[in-house]
Amino acid sequence: MNLKKGDNVIVTTGKDRTKTGKVLVISKEDNRVTVEGINMFKKHKRPTKQGEKGQIVSIARPMAASNVMLLCPSCKVGRRVGHRTEGAKKVRYCKKCQVTI
Repeated sequence: MNLKKGDNVIVTTGKDRTKTGKVLVISKEDNRVTVEGINMFKKHKRPTKQGEKGQIVSIARPMAASNVMLLCPSCKVGRRVGHRTEGAKKVRYCKKCQVTI
């Protein structure tokens, strides 16, 4: 997977297409990512204490990692990502402008 926690991504398909957000959680075994403010669903929560009221909470649900692209910091557009070694480190780079991410 080319994504890491904290990356800025753009959604390419679905109801939230063209929205951007930051990656909160990555699940490599399911190939899913949770993005801040994207794929929001309402959840009804019961009151936990006596006298407390129930409420409706919006929660970001995971989506398929194939539905998001990494935002290039220099292009400001969703781009494909490549890997190369610079010295002893393996780094990601933008396939279009060749800038290290």
